[in-house]
Amino acid sequence: MNLKIAIQGIRGSNHHQVAREYFGDAVDLVECMSFHGLVDQLLDSKADKGVMAIENSIAGSIIPNYALVYANNLHIIGEHYLNIHHNLMGLKDQSINEIVEVRSHPMALLQCREFLKTKPHIKMVEDVDTAETAKQIHEKQLKGIAAIAPKVAADLYELDIIMPEIQTIKNNSTRFIIVKTKNKELPKNEINKASLRFVTDHKRGSLATVLNVMSDCNLNLTKIQSLPIIETPWKYAFFVDVTFDAYDNFNKAKSLLEIMSEDFRVLGEYKNARI
Repeated sequence: MNLKIAIQGIRGSNHHQVAREYFGDAVDLVECMSFHGLVDQLLDSKADKGVMAIENSIAGSIIPNYALVYANNLHIIGEHYLNIHHNLMGLKDQSINEIVEVRSHPMALLQCREFLKTKPHIKMVEDVDTAETAKQIHEKQLKGIAAIAPKVAADLYELDIIMPEIQTIKNNSTRFIIVKTKNKELPKNEINKASLRFVTDHKRGSLATVLNVMSDCNLNLTKIQSLPIIETPWKYAFFVDVTFDAYDNFNKAKSLLEIMSEDFRVLGEYKNARI
């Protein structure tokens, strides 16, 4: 029986590409039009695992997804980095001059802004998903409309790539996390990265003290992101990623951080995908 993998978007999206690269082709995709919908599929046991974008090398963190992972008690069991390639595509035998409108996810439009500025005759329209636009163009045979999407979408929906690689910065990568409702995945000797969430008090130097503990335990801080605690104005939670060579070092740090910080939680322990 195939694993059921929830993705944000549809076949042909970057989330689909990550699912293929991480799990292989022998999976059943559960297509979701939002990250909230993805989480619901996991919580309702309609999907075994989910693929969720968490940060981009250009646009930064997708902050609401940190809150989704925490609030729904999901566990990060892995990560995957995908180089992003944005291609302008439409129905066959159309030139760039015949395109009057381009539709895509807001992030894709943002990352192709410099190219689109050189084509002032093309109207930009935000859509829910890169591949969804490509699918609509194919199904409705929309002439004069283009999508910005991965190459796999052009293959799936029989579109021509009118202009390839139109992203402003060519070295554009997105980090995706693999999430599920339970955390038991890897033996400790294979774990060398973790995601944590904690709250510090208002005393001066509280955050610095916590970070010093991580350093003293030989943890390498690779990411720190603050997020307001809605119920408590002007108080912030910190989401942190750390890497380490020895799980014992991480275990020691966990014991200390549980004492030194408030509402400490390990969001996931997994294998560093950048090694």
